[in-house]
Amino acid sequence: MAWKTFTFFTLLALLFLTAVPLHTAKSRGSFSETISPEALGFFNRPEKLSHLHFYFHDIVSGPNRTAVRVAEGPTTNDSATLFGLVAMADDPLTAGPEQSSKLVGRAQGMYASAAMSELGLLMILNFVFEAGKYNGSTLSVLGRNAVFSGVRELPIVGGSGLFRFARGYAEAKTHKVDIETGNAVVQYDVYVFHY
Repeated sequence: MAWKTFTFFTLLALLFLTAVPLHTAKSRGSFSETISPEALGFFNRPEKLSHLHFYFHDIVSGPNRTAVRVAEGPTTNDSATLFGLVAMADDPLTAGPEQSSKLVGRAQGMYASAAMSELGLLMILNFVFEAGKYNGSTLSVLGRNAVFSGVRELPIVGGSGLFRFARGYAEAKTHKVDIETGNAVVQYDVYVFHY
């Protein structure tokens, strides 16, 4: 009895799927189409270059951690560069270097130690803004962070909200590191083109 019911509903589902068109008349079944910027509301809107300045607080120890180790390789703890370490982060972004200064957003994503000969991190982050006109907008970072360099340049590869079609770069400079805890404050200057 159960087998007959299963077969009946399977056949019914197949008949329904074949009766429903898999594309709309607008797309005419094509995978892609060329559209004008006006179709997305970019008519006569010039591209802007914005500069954002904030501080990134990476708290890796203590009771209020904002970044935690989620994976490691078999030799990570024996490596001088912690090669193979992967951490997830939800780090606060603030207007000033003090953690108590105004919260402007969060850096949410992950970073991993991806270099064997120096401390070089692969950064995959979304800067999620929570203040001012950028509230609800994001910028996406994907790049290499050689943490012992004075200034590190990371690509901005996209965004959302007011940062749609964003492209640019971020300059990261270590502001302060607590050697005992590993907690760090990093100054970011971000330059992005967007509409």
